[in-house]
Amino acid sequence: MLSSNSLHTALPSSSFPAVTRFEAISSFSLNLFRLTILFLWPSSSSSLSLSCHLPLASLLLSLSSPSLALSPSTSLFSFAHGSSLPARGGSFTICSQSLTQQRRRDQTLSSRRSRCMALKMQAEERDLDEVKYEEERARLDSLAREQMKKQMEESMSEFSQLRNPWKWEIRQRVWGLMEEQDIAREPRPVFHRIPNFEGADRAAMQLCSLSEFKEAKVVKVNPDTPQKEVRYRTLMASKTLMTPQPRLRTGFFSILSLDTIPRDQVRQCCTSVGVAKYGKPLTTEDEIKVDLIVVGSTAVCPRTGARIGKGEGFAELEYGMLRMMGAIDDNTLVVTSVHDAQVVDDIPSEELLKHDVPVDIICTPTRIIRIENRRKKPEGIYWDLLSPEKLAQIKVLQQLKAKIEEETGTKLPTGPSEKLPPLAARSDAIRRGNRGRNNRGRGRGGRRGQA
Repeated sequence: MLSSNSLHTALPSSSFPAVTRFEAISSFSLNLFRLTILFLWPSSSSSLSLSCHLPLASLLLSLSSPSLALSPSTSLFSFAHGSSLPARGGSFTICSQSLTQQRRRDQTLSSRRSRCMALKMQAEERDLDEVKYEEERARLDSLAREQMKKQMEESMSEFSQLRNPWKWEIRQRVWGLMEEQDIAREPRPVFHRIPNFEGADRAAMQLCSLSEFKEAKVVKVNPDTPQKEVRYRTLMASKTLMTPQPRLRTGFFSILSLDTIPRDQVRQCCTSVGVAKYGKPLTTEDEIKVDLIVVGSTAVCPRTGARIGKGEGFAELEYGMLRMMGAIDDNTLVVTSVHDAQVVDDIPSEELLKHDVPVDIICTPTRIIRIENRRKKPEGIYWDLLSPEKLAQIKVLQQLKAKIEEETGTKLPTGPSEKLPPLAARSDAIRRGNRGRNNRGRGRGGRRGQA
């Protein structure tokens, strides 16, 4: 019987063994279903058997609203959005309520489309903001570079008062280039440091691929950030790592080996904290043979091996002390790892002093350069070039000088007075970042020691 609220036809209760929820394919199918119902439902007082139209009704049902449910457990089909009508006796019920709810669904869909359009417009506005942001960032970067350039020009007058002002011109040029081209890496800015650089790990891989490194048993490595990976690979290769105390202010050298440190602390042992915790301190009285020396550089010449550091002379002093100890000789290889931008050909070797240490091999992220016509290496400490200001900074040098003077009964000469170069600047942001990273970015050129 057909009524204004429902349309029934008898169906076997076992015809539909499980409750199934159908997804809509298109609004066309729903409209077709509605037209069919109107055709089969001419008035509220008429009655019509729909058993012959069951296949069509089933097909239209499967194409209609996704929230229409079949409820065979009560032997009926219920066209109700999200609910079934509890009728028994094997009847097929079409609820007119579903049509009203479908219209509500259409309205909801329309509302969602409106919101999507609004979100799209907001995204476009954000894109415009991003463009403006990039333009502003580029402007500020340009302004910062101009200010940096101006500061460099102003500081050149100050550098002219330092020893070897031509070296400072090269240092400033290289540091500025690395910052401007974003080659530099933390700690930044790299001015007055052995600069860390993009690809330092690859340069370390090149260095550690050398046959001289593989054959070495004791490797002396500087404590700066760009050589951190070299220190790690030295330990992991079961070699003895020798590294100087930062700025030589707390001691001389320390040695570490893989069999004396916890395996999970190897990375930490590549930092000043780890060296202080697990390293064995050496004195100038200890006997040790160093097979390979690794130094950091600001600039290096591929023709003569001439090297420029950060301007404080620690590499030269460390080399001179090792020569005096007998730990190295003129045949001990000196290797540096740098970025390709740090390889320059305008270092005038004739302007270098006798204490300047040249390198035998240059390792960059892309190549290995062996120096054919290397200049002569220092033979020890040249006291006549060591200024009173520098001597006052390094306790181990004071002790060594006093010992030699006592043993020989001769007073050693003192070099000319000098104005010491500035230390590396460190912004508050960098300090905060380093505290958050457990001080991992500190290089020997910074105020807080090595990386």
